[in-house]
Amino acid sequence: MKLNNVNPQAQELIDSLKNSDKIRVLFVCLGNICRSPAAEGVMRRIVAEAGMEERFEIDSAGTGRYHIGQLPDNRMRIHARRRGLELTHRCRQVCEADFERFDIIVGMDDSNLANLRRVSPSPEGDAKIVPMAAFVDVAMRYDYIPDPYYEGAEGFELVLDLLQNACDNLFHALA
Repeated sequence: MKLNNVNPQAQELIDSLKNSDKIRVLFVCLGNICRSPAAEGVMRRIVAEAGMEERFEIDSAGTGRYHIGQLPDNRMRIHARRRGLELTHRCRQVCEADFERFDIIVGMDDSNLANLRRVSPSPEGDAKIVPMAAFVDVAMRYDYIPDPYYEGAEGFELVLDLLQNACDNLFHALA
């Protein structure tokens, strides 16, 4: 699958993971309470519906340490629950070890991507960082996943729509 908005190195990473027995995906946002745990939940459901839970390891983390140990934001949990998703992830901060453990690290916006590059311990780690927007259909008209934290209900619904689209495309790119 040819991705939009992604550099050739990231496309090469996606292509190299297609035939892997195990694919480890880490979703990352700022606080790990809205976008990344929602992406984790959406991707888990997609993988489960395809019967491929054994092939994928899915987690999420934040670049900040503001909410470590907390559940995702209650508003995100409510909106996700309306879509049949239970977000039970406990917030954690991304660390250097994640660049060894995960095959692909998906950042929600440019700020998250820059923060991930600062945490990355090596060029090999940098090569695992991919923007979530690379998987969003062009017709959705978003080149990043906006943070809904200071938005109303519409912001959470928009993010869940974008994540559903992006995770569907990511899964099909990898599966």
